[in-house]
Amino acid sequence: MKSNDLTIGSLCALGCEVLYGMSYIFTKQATQNASALSLLGWRFLLAFVVMSILAVTGVIKVHLRGRNIIPLFLVALFSPVLYFIGETFGISNTTASESGVFLACIPVASLIASTLILKKKPKKIQIIGILITLAGVLMTVFAVGASSSLSITGYAFLLMAVISYALYCVFVDRADGYGGTEITYMMIVAGAVVFVILAMVEGIVKGNLGQIAVLPFSDMGFLISVLYQGIGCSILAFFLSNHAIAKIGVNRTSSFIGVATVVSIVAGALLLKEPFTIWQVIGAAVIIIGVYTANTHQKTT
Repeated sequence: MKSNDLTIGSLCALGCEVLYGMSYIFTKQATQNASALSLLGWRFLLAFVVMSILAVTGVIKVHLRGRNIIPLFLVALFSPVLYFIGETFGISNTTASESGVFLACIPVASLIASTLILKKKPKKIQIIGILITLAGVLMTVFAVGASSSLSITGYAFLLMAVISYALYCVFVDRADGYGGTEITYMMIVAGAVVFVILAMVEGIVKGNLGQIAVLPFSDMGFLISVLYQGIGCSILAFFLSNHAIAKIGVNRTSSFIGVATVVSIVAGALLLKEPFTIWQVIGAAVIIIGVYTANTHQKTT
């Protein structure tokens, strides 16, 4: 691997996880007065509108006409569609510690998927780094107290989220010939279609469809959250993630996932005044050591 590719890819992966980690603050703010599906629907609708305007005005180039979009469809199916469905319903049906443990396994699942499907055998240093990161995430999760819901439904959704994210990484790697812009645009289109429909169905069932339709115009906190998640997470973070996988591969990109945990903990402590224990500090340090270990050597697979 070229040193330049390693640097660019690592910075993209790091930037993506920082954006995801900060989204915790905005999600907490938005879901005080709205459901997770309402947030997802508005988030992806805004992202779709912004990306479409950029494409129409020529600011970004999206070349899809006459091309086989099945590889992009597979990417979008696994993330954001299946991943966010699994994460949203999984978290809502389990405890914070349980969902944290499940989602902490994503780097390991991605490594296994890369090995079995892409036939890319990870380096020993990558395996060690990812396992160290996993240990750090688990430490920070249990630092806030372990509890159990024993929800089979919740576990099934969280497992679906973990597997979906791992397969998303694999199919991004397989999407040869497509740039990060095309992949990101297809992901956003799929997210907008699915989550706007789900939010509308939820609104009809609960009888508050009209309220959902005006949320960004009646709730400034919700609007700020949608702007951050729609532009920062759904557009910029997706693009950075896709570019990172193209530059440094699935295994190295996955090793950065723990960074989002560190950022969310620090942001929660500083901005929301949430508890910040010594074990969380140690866990955050272990995560950083794991990420560094997984990306120490120049060679990759």
